[in-house]
Amino acid sequence: MKIRHIILCALLTLPLGLMAQSAYKFTKVVENPATPVKDQAQTGTCWCYGTTSFIESELIRTGKGEFDLSEMFTVRHNYNKRIYDNFIRRGRGNVNPGSLAHMAINMMNQYGLVPESAYDGINYDSEKHNHNELSSYVKALSAVTVDRGVLTPESKELQEALFDIYLGKLPETFEYNGVEYTPLSFKEYLGLDFSDYVEITSFTHHPFYERIQVEVPDNWDHQTMYNVPIDEFMAIINHSLEKGYTLVWDGDCSEAAYVFSKELCIVPVDKSLTRKQIEEMVEKEIIPEQEVDQAVRQQMFETFQTVDDHLEHITGIYKDQNGTVYYQTKNSWGTDRNGTGYHKMSENFIKGKTISVLVNKNGIPKDIKKKLGL
Repeated sequence: MKIRHIILCALLTLPLGLMAQSAYKFTKVVENPATPVKDQAQTGTCWCYGTTSFIESELIRTGKGEFDLSEMFTVRHNYNKRIYDNFIRRGRGNVNPGSLAHMAINMMNQYGLVPESAYDGINYDSEKHNHNELSSYVKALSAVTVDRGVLTPESKELQEALFDIYLGKLPETFEYNGVEYTPLSFKEYLGLDFSDYVEITSFTHHPFYERIQVEVPDNWDHQTMYNVPIDEFMAIINHSLEKGYTLVWDGDCSEAAYVFSKELCIVPVDKSLTRKQIEEMVEKEIIPEQEVDQAVRQQMFETFQTVDDHLEHITGIYKDQNGTVYYQTKNSWGTDRNGTGYHKMSENFIKGKTISVLVNKNGIPKDIKKKLGL
């Protein structure tokens, strides 16, 4: 999702043995179905992987079955969208790889979806995704159009050729289970209503119960989200999960206490602890956490302790042996060096380190839906 996130991916060379021991013992409260963990590899596309995983869970929930959908089909359309956005803003847009959940939803709704088998997005000599070179060329092409102040037919053709070379040509039609589809007819076949999906956030520098723009770089299309108090924010997450819905999580993975090697994300009272120290402590004890309320959350955001650099898929609720609540969260860094591919985010971590969640509006409690006019 972000450059910082790509760097963090390199840390996945940690030995698997580090992931084995933990003093934390978890009991499942609720766990909703999800598809197998995938690997975004060397790309900043967690925003698409997390949202696609969410859509795949929606298809399971609605009885459509299990699907493996193409992330790179959505990523390609999103790149085209942001390149134009950057041009029309005279170079003041954002052509880095990152985006937010609603951007994946918007591309799916506009351009449709395809299965992974129809578009895997790797048309270069690599077993896994690697967008380091592609991203550099995207920035270079974007700069040329901005500098010249014109989008010519040739520049658009060059742009499409770039994506064809790295990701492969887009399929106009494809076959799935013996039936031929276009991306849009496949979307109709899946039967989801993309207007059901809304983003929720919680910040006091904007009015509650209104749609607001959250000031993070990846909100490059300036879309608005519903702003609610933190207690109602958590109530939406809990109610959704308890009713069988999952959520897309956008937030901060830069913290030392985002200890993916131990499949755990917490907010320690002791802010001086390093990631290595926390990894060692987790094997022996439950680490005391800071209590996060609305004021603490706001202070973390305004002092840039909480930043927007990753996106994942929340699927369940767990408790540790002390009764502390955690949220089971599916990552997109594979399983070879990432344990099960899941980790547990404490309630305080969710309160403090979440920028927003995307949820099916039907999973929001009725009283809160009424306040939001949904």
